[in-house]
Amino acid sequence: MKKPNVLLIMADQHRGDTMGCMGHPAVETPNLDWLAAEGTLFRNAYTPCPSCVPARASLLTGMDPWHTGILGMGRGQGQFIDGYAHTLPGELSRAEYHTCAVGKMHFEPQRSLRGFHQTLLDEDGRQLDPGFVSDYQQWFDRNKTGDYGIVDHGVDWNSWISRPFHAPEFLHPTNWTAQTSLRFLQERDPQRPFFLMMSFCRPHSPYDPPAYYYDLYMNKQLPAAAIGDWAARHDVPRDAANHNAWRGRRSDEEIRRARAGYYGAVHHIDHQIGLVLNYLTRTRQMNDTLVIYLSDHGDMLGDHHLWRKTYAYEGSAHIPLIVRQPGRMGRPQRSIVDEPAVLQDIMPTILETAGLDIPSEVTGRSLLPLIGGEAADWREYVHGEHSTCYADEQETQYVTDGRMKYVWLPRLDEEQLFDLEADPGERRDVSGDPAYAGQLAQWRQRLVRELEPRANGMAEGGRLIGQQGKPYQVSPHYQRRLAYAGRHQE
Repeated sequence: MKKPNVLLIMADQHRGDTMGCMGHPAVETPNLDWLAAEGTLFRNAYTPCPSCVPARASLLTGMDPWHTGILGMGRGQGQFIDGYAHTLPGELSRAEYHTCAVGKMHFEPQRSLRGFHQTLLDEDGRQLDPGFVSDYQQWFDRNKTGDYGIVDHGVDWNSWISRPFHAPEFLHPTNWTAQTSLRFLQERDPQRPFFLMMSFCRPHSPYDPPAYYYDLYMNKQLPAAAIGDWAARHDVPRDAANHNAWRGRRSDEEIRRARAGYYGAVHHIDHQIGLVLNYLTRTRQMNDTLVIYLSDHGDMLGDHHLWRKTYAYEGSAHIPLIVRQPGRMGRPQRSIVDEPAVLQDIMPTILETAGLDIPSEVTGRSLLPLIGGEAADWREYVHGEHSTCYADEQETQYVTDGRMKYVWLPRLDEEQLFDLEADPGERRDVSGDPAYAGQLAQWRQRLVRELEPRANGMAEGGRLIGQQGKPYQVSPHYQRRLAYAGRHQE
């Protein structure tokens, strides 16, 4: 049987609740809503590590963070290096797919391919390698209509500040990513199936959609930030004063502008996704194409006085996930799945759809049985984590099934429990409520079972061990990746 095409669409920092099909009261996502109606919407999808590099490593290797070796960003946790025997694009390239990545990849080195035949990059202004200039930056400079740069609006890459894009809309990185992806589809090898990873840099800050989208949401009623009964610890005026603050209370109006910019960016991405989906429909390729939409992690947007990502909380850890199977394959599918899914499930899902073997080192599971209603033995929960990045109190471990969530802050040795069905905004920590004592113990033990096999001092004898003052965790698998990369560079 002819192998299906694969279109993997990723948006950077898109939180799981901000789509029309997820019931958001303000955000409009007509193309994603159509994709969900045609396929399967996963309502409880999570990132295994809520920041860019570790999440992308899990996505493209099919492994959880402990086995990729990348436990977070910062504190020497590592980069997505050339140290993996198997990657999703590598397996598909070996199977005669024509593979291409467009947009943000976050590889190290930046021009490495990770198994793709070609990468066309927008790296958010990141210039880590000598002489590196992204493809988007080069295109922008060739086509700009005046003497300005890509961030001359003055808003930095991790800021809570929001305003409309300062240049003509056609120069926006979201437009570039869609147009460049479209050009690949038009110029690809027609004798091979394609694998295209279309990776948008937004809605990650700067929250700078074109004026049409910014104004649209400034004129809407927007949901206020959720503030938990436990969130006072993050109301730190000195931290909040930073224009790139990771935490701290900003004014209601500043939060509203941030949300208008963020929601506008999501809407803008949706329209540009429509450009690509319309092309595939007109050229009669949709019926032969597996389409997956997801994000690497979310964005707190001021919830609980927090900004950006790296946290276990819903705004940061809960991600969108839509899977639309190729129509010609005629497989049964559920329209909505509530069982928990995680990013490392994507590689085995795509490989199984393509009829390819799944490497033994993959720790994720194919979602196809779950989509078809045949996975009676599906996992009960997913595990996520993030090492220290901004501060010790932000390091986190979590387990959740989308209905309950247990959070442990190792360097504070504090735990939280949230009843997500009753309290989706995580406003009330019920870890101290006697009515939840049994569930607290159950969820704590689930995390212990995840951590004890590591034998790294985080869990022993059936209990969690606080990490105050102890060395930061390093996965032994990362050292193996470094050695593998070194051998293959000789």
